[in-house]
Amino acid sequence: MSDSHSETAPPVYIIMGSAREGGVGTPEADIPVNILLRAPDEDSAVRAALDALTSQGFVEATLDQIGIILEEPDDPTFESAYADAMGGEVAVIAYRD
Repeated sequence: MSDSHSETAPPVYIIMGSAREGGVGTPEADIPVNILLRAPDEDSAVRAALDALTSQGFVEATLDQIGIILEEPDDPTFESAYADAMGGEVAVIAYRD
């Protein structure tokens, strides 16, 4: 049985929202983000997501939705991020213009 289907393995969460980079002070400058990660619960997932955004230079974030990914995504945008999350990393997808 693989880790992705193990009852003891933490789920892969997806968190959607927007974040603002340091030095850019207007809400119009917010960048849409998706964060994929494994965590034991939603609170831990949110804390890890905020830490990851901070480490990438974001100074403010609004997290709008959280969910659990039940199977490997088919969308190429999420395939690598999902693999990173399965490997224990916090994957941040920032949708910059």
